[in-house]
Amino acid sequence: MELIRVQDSDYKKTYELLMTFPEEENGFMNSVYGYDYERFLEWIERKRNWSKGKELPEGFVADTTYVLCDEGEYVGIFNLRHYLNDALREGPGHIGYGIGAKYRGRGYATRGLALALAKARQKGIHEAYLSVNKDNPASLQVQIKNGAYIHHESEDQYFTRIPMIQPSSLYMQKMRKDL
Repeated sequence: MELIRVQDSDYKKTYELLMTFPEEENGFMNSVYGYDYERFLEWIERKRNWSKGKELPEGFVADTTYVLCDEGEYVGIFNLRHYLNDALREGPGHIGYGIGAKYRGRGYATRGLALALAKARQKGIHEAYLSVNKDNPASLQVQIKNGAYIHHESEDQYFTRIPMIQPSSLYMQKMRKDL
């Protein structure tokens, strides 16, 4: 299993996966909802630049979007924001993700988030900020399995934090067994 940057992915397969997501579901915002394939390809080029911190729209931060691939199947989308601004710090945080409906309940979100956290460590992030809708307990469990704790909450969301310490080899062995 691996995370592949969208700009390095099989564009057709990435497009097909993203078109299975609604515009908004459980806090996951599908920014290409309703795009035709040509417009999607333009988005890929924007993402290429945004991952380098270039041509960012006002209020945006550098980010990298990944496809979670398992044995050639594209099963989920993970977005890693390289740093936070005030809106992200008080909102969605560093990482957003969604798993395709037909792949849910198989542990992909837990494993994909672990891979995204490894990418965050490589970016020098010391504590990952995430959020989750209160009506999405499965996603909250994914975050907790990856070391999250609830930092604070609003009426409809939990805001979690994941300390980015290097896990011990014993912890990693346990995590592999649990997955």
